[in-house]
Amino acid sequence: MSTSFNVVAVSGGAYRPSRTQVLAESIITALSKHLDFDSRLIVLGDIAREVGGALSRKELAAETEAQLQAIEQADLLIVAAPVYRGSYPGQFKHLFDLIEMNALIDTPVLLAATGGSERHALVIDHQLRPLFSFFQSLTLPIGVYGSEADFKDYKIVSEQLQARVELAAERAAGTVLSAGKVGAPLRKIA
Repeated sequence: MSTSFNVVAVSGGAYRPSRTQVLAESIITALSKHLDFDSRLIVLGDIAREVGGALSRKELAAETEAQLQAIEQADLLIVAAPVYRGSYPGQFKHLFDLIEMNALIDTPVLLAATGGSERHALVIDHQLRPLFSFFQSLTLPIGVYGSEADFKDYKIVSEQLQARVELAAERAAGTVLSAGKVGAPLRKIA
């Protein structure tokens, strides 16, 4: 298999350690069982202060601008967000406010989220999916949600969550393979 496409994962939490980051990394690992690819993990906490103070991309340092460009150029985007008070955090939204609005057209996106309890699980369909609909991205029908009870010491301990991660990764791989583009970069319609 070729490594000619890029998987970019965004962990939308501002704190470390982070269950959200653990979930994003687990999805990347599970995906690697099905495909070869180049990957990049963008941790919002690493750039949150700079992104939060920027009114436009012109105000960002070159390194942070490169991370936004990586998101825009991803062939498969994995987006994991923590849930605060029923939605993704404002800092996470602001990161995507800085993404060029046509850059993610037709980009496959695997959505994931973490929260304190199961009552936040609908954030994937009621908050994240509409956000990426705006970008005209191709959100995968499956999402991955993990509650606090699914983790211990920042490791996934729930067999159900791990099974969901594996299933989502398998389906994401299927999406990439069915595009018939392995061996050539996935191209978005401009």
